[in-house]
Amino acid sequence: MKKQTIVYSFVLLLTFGIMQLQAQTSSVNVTTTAVPFLRISPDARAGGMGDVGIATSPDAGASFWNIAKTPFAKSTNAIGVTYTPWLKDLGLNDVYLASLSGYHKTENGNAISASIRYFSLGNIQFTDFAGNPLNTYSPKEFSFDLGYSIKLSDNLALGIAGRYINSNLASGTVNGVTYKAGNAIAGDVTLYHAAKDNGAGLAWGIALTNLGSKISYTNDAQNKDYIPANLGLGMTYTSVMNESNRITFGLDINKLLVPAPPVASGNTSTDSANLYNYRNNSVISSWFKSFGAGAFQTVTVSLGAEYGYNDQFFIRAGYFYEDKSQGDRQFFSAGVGFKYDVANINFSYLVPSGNGVTRNPLSNTLRLGISFDLDKGDRKF
Repeated sequence: MKKQTIVYSFVLLLTFGIMQLQAQTSSVNVTTTAVPFLRISPDARAGGMGDVGIATSPDAGASFWNIAKTPFAKSTNAIGVTYTPWLKDLGLNDVYLASLSGYHKTENGNAISASIRYFSLGNIQFTDFAGNPLNTYSPKEFSFDLGYSIKLSDNLALGIAGRYINSNLASGTVNGVTYKAGNAIAGDVTLYHAAKDNGAGLAWGIALTNLGSKISYTNDAQNKDYIPANLGLGMTYTSVMNESNRITFGLDINKLLVPAPPVASGNTSTDSANLYNYRNNSVISSWFKSFGAGAFQTVTVSLGAEYGYNDQFFIRAGYFYEDKSQGDRQFFSAGVGFKYDVANINFSYLVPSGNGVTRNPLSNTLRLGISFDLDKGDRKF
C-alpha cells in the first residue's frame, strides 16, 4: 500500500512538472485534426471527473475510454446512453453529442463491446459573396465501434476495437472542387490492470486510440487530414474507508499522436513545400513525428476524484488542463451519480470560468447519462 502511494505521488509531481514546463515554453501553433468530436468526452461520469476515464472502475461507458476494463465489470451485461449539449455558452442550441454504448461478458470471462457516437453541428445557412442566402445544411458526424477484451490474468486484460468514422460536413461542387462526406477506419489497443482488493488500491491503464487512416472531404486524393490518434495513460487509487464509504483519485495523461503543423515563414514557396510534406507524411510516421519539437504542448492532463456511499450515491469533481498553444481548455468540473436497482444515473457540469472575451466557451456544459445493468442478480451492493 505504501509503495503504491509513493508511485502515485511521483506521477502527480511529474504531471505538474510537465504542466509548468508547458506554461514556460508555449508558442501558439495549434495541432488540428479532422473529426475532433472523437476527443469530446461522451460519458457523464468521466465528465464530472475532469475527463478521467482510462483506469476508473468499469461500467457501460468503458468502450469510450478503455474496453480492456469490461472483463472486470460486476455485471455481465450493461447498456448506457449519454446526451451532451455542446457550446451552449455560445448560444448554440442545436449542437449536441449523443452516445450509446454497452458490453456483454462471455462465459470465459472475456467481453464484447460496442458503441456509437453521433455529433450534430446544427443547421448552417450558406450565403454568396454578397451575403445573400443560398441554402441550409446540417453537418453531422458519427462513429461506430466494435471491440473484444481478453482477460490475460486475474487482474490484467487486453482490449482491441475497430472503428468506422463518417464525417458529413458539406456536399456539392465549388470552383471545380467536389466536396463529399469523409470516411475513415481506425482501431484501439488498450490494456487495463485492475486493483486487487475488492476494488481497493491501485489500478492503471494504457490506451492507444484512433489509430487509423487519414480522412478526405474532396475529390483530391492528396488533400487528406489526420484523425486524432492518441496515447493515453491512466491511473486510479481507491481507498475503502469502511463497508459503505470509498473514495477514488484518478489521473489521465493524454498525448495527441499528430505532428505539429509547419510554422509559416512568410515565403510562399517554402511554406507550400512544408505544408505539402506535412500533409503527405504516412500515418505511422506521423505518430512518431508527434514526439518531435513541441511534443509536450499536445499533452492534456485530467485529475479527478469520486466519493461513493454504499455503492449507490456518488459525488465527483475534477480538473482538466490543456496548454495555451493548443486551445487553453482549462476547467473544473463536478458531478453526481445515483444507482437504484438496475438503473444508474450520472450528471456532470463544467464550472464557468473567465469573463468577457476570456470566458471559456465550454462553460456550463452539461452531460446526462443513464445506464442499465441488465443482470440484477449478479450485482453486488
